[in-house]
Amino acid sequence: MADSWVNSWTESAERIGADLHLDLSASPGPGGRRAALIRALREAVRGGRLAPGTRLPPYRSLAADLGVARNTVADAYAELVAEGWLTARQGSGTRVAERAEPLRRAERVPRKAPPRARGPRYDLRQGTPDASAFPRAAWLASYRRALQQAPNEVFGPGDPAGRLELREALTDYLARARGVRTEPGRIVICSGFAHALRLLFGQDIGRDRAGGGGVLRGPLAVEAYGLGFHRELLAAAGVRTVPLPLDENGARVDRLDRERAVLLTPAHQFPTGGPLHPERRAAVIDWARARGGVVLEDDYDGEFRYDRKPVGAVQGLDPERVIFIGSVSKSLSPALRLGWMVLPERHVGDVLAAKGEREAWASVLDQLSLADFIVSGAYDRHVRRMRQRYRNRRDRLVAALAAHAPDVEVTGVAAGLHAVLRLPPGSERSTVKAATWQGVALDGLAEFRHPEAAQADMPVRDGVVVGYATPSEHAYGAALEALCEVLPPREEPDGAVEGGA
Repeated sequence: MADSWVNSWTESAERIGADLHLDLSASPGPGGRRAALIRALREAVRGGRLAPGTRLPPYRSLAADLGVARNTVADAYAELVAEGWLTARQGSGTRVAERAEPLRRAERVPRKAPPRARGPRYDLRQGTPDASAFPRAAWLASYRRALQQAPNEVFGPGDPAGRLELREALTDYLARARGVRTEPGRIVICSGFAHALRLLFGQDIGRDRAGGGGVLRGPLAVEAYGLGFHRELLAAAGVRTVPLPLDENGARVDRLDRERAVLLTPAHQFPTGGPLHPERRAAVIDWARARGGVVLEDDYDGEFRYDRKPVGAVQGLDPERVIFIGSVSKSLSPALRLGWMVLPERHVGDVLAAKGEREAWASVLDQLSLADFIVSGAYDRHVRRMRQRYRNRRDRLVAALAAHAPDVEVTGVAAGLHAVLRLPPGSERSTVKAATWQGVALDGLAEFRHPEAAQADMPVRDGVVVGYATPSEHAYGAALEALCEVLPPREEPDGAVEGGA
């Protein structure tokens, strides 16, 4: 009985952590309590008072001992984890690193060592498919057939609308796979989504500062979270963007007011991950009809839904009120630089005029190759294969988090090439910083927040955006392990903490 009590007390003490004496007043220097705590901990490790492997107190306990806020201790721990002085792992707490003293430059790289490629050890940034999975053999076969069968005119100036072969192939494929209603004459080939925006809102982005030379004019409503470089591109064209708040049903289209157009990612909101609710799909079409407006539908990864059949395009509800924009950047590779716009009839002539008399962006031979790739069935086979691979990647991510970071929630539906991990309030910045120092490249959710989102009553969310499609298959397991090591550790309900970063 006594032994049982002793073991229980020992386990409890181990979880709570050892006493740690730190005198913040003895660590003079710039900054507040957080900076003083970081300096004191560094000095304790450097001076040998904290030996390698020593477990530190949970940040709640140390904060109480020092009379500082818990976030102050949490940020200090995270900073020292990022610098390599400490390590933090779920279930194992925060400890002094085995080699806490940072290596001197001469120790890091021997004089005669060959130069190493720069970059993160593990790339979990969003937006890129697995480059190693590009279907080289099938694409080469399509390219050869396209080249052998190409008429001589192919090697002259290209049609700004794009090759008819590709527009016909896209007409059939988009109707079958995405529920798009169109015909070849209403499709214009472009080099991707950003190129489509340039054509729609001003051909010469650098010169058209007033935003009056494009097919469409602002203001443009956008989702409160989205790609910053799209907003920057529009701002350079003189187009004001107005954020729409998001909730579990997607964009709040009921907030649309005097905008002339709205840009949505209805199949899979980027980056938060939810689809646009059916009632809101109908509502945004009603708005466009009543206001004479237009809906820009970004179908960036519409083929990749894993828990059910992919949601059809909003364009199918009213082809005259929706501009449907897609590309092969997520399904094949961004290196191909091929995309398309499915346009209302009234906009086709203006878009072609903006594009110019000749095709200057998308390779005609690549267009013919893609047409063959689609018609031959190779595109469908590749998408089905990648859908299964990415579904497995997402499942492995969810399983790894359940095992090593159970308090970190994966938000959104099972779809796309990325997932948003919801973090405890106030922990996003330190998590991203710790990941960077540990060689894990990922994006914080704040990077995608519209600068005026607060005015749209959009609450701040802490999280990281994990691109699970980016690493190669052989590197994915190690990338998941590295990711779990930099996530905030779990707090126990009784007040004890399993780690302090």
